[in-house]
Order: sequence, then structure tokens, then C-alpha cells
Amino acid sequence: MERSHHVEAGSLEASLLQMVSDHNHAAIELRERTEKAKKDAIQTAMCVSDLLVKSVDGGVREVFINEERIDKEIQALAASIVRFSKQNDQWLAASHALNTAVKEIGDFENWMKTMELDCKSISAAICNIYQR
Repeated sequence: MERSHHVEAGSLEASLLQMVSDHNHAAIELRERTEKAKKDAIQTAMCVSDLLVKSVDGGVREVFINEERIDKEIQALAASIVRFSKQNDQWLAASHALNTAVKEIGDFENWMKTMELDCKSISAAICNIYQR
């Protein structure tokens, strides 16, 4: 009877050992799955982080490029303003010179009319003197 009790005890012991072994195996398997899930989560987080950085970096790069374009446009506009200002000054000088020439022509015309009237007056006076 002792032997059957020993066998039962052995089978109980074997069962316990089997349960401990199964538990250890399940714990190892769970640890491996947890480690794999952790690595996958880290990898996914890194991918998401890279995508976010690329997205933000792309926007920053676009803003920087636009800023450079705007600066170039500002420089071009400033150069155009200087050029147009010089042209405007030249046109004003030419317009002033033309106005002065027109005034001089008008003055010359008035002088000529005055001279013509004076000549007619002198001629009339000479004719009056000659006819007397």
C-alpha cells in the first residue's frame, strides 16, 4: 500500500512538476511575446516619430523656400523701384526742359510780334514823314 501511495505521491509530484514546468514554459513564452510586442511598439513609435519629423520638416523647408523667394522678390522690387525712380527723375528733367523750350518759343514769338509791330510803327512813321 505504501507503494501505491508512493506511486500516487509520485504521480502527484509528477503532476506538480508538470504544472511548474508548464507554468515556467508559459511564463517564458509570455515574456518572449511581451518582448516582441515591446520591440514592435518601439519600432512603430520610431516610424511614427520619423513620419512626424518628416512632415514638420517638410513644412519648415517649404516655409524656408518661400521666405527665400519672398526675399528675392523684395530685392527685385527694390531694384525696380530705384530704376523707376531714376527714370521718373529723367522724365521730369526732360519735361522741364521741354516746358522751358516751349516758353522760350512763346517768348520768341511774342518778341517777334513786338518787333513786327515796332517795324510797322517805324515804317508807318517813315511813310508819314516821307508823305509830308
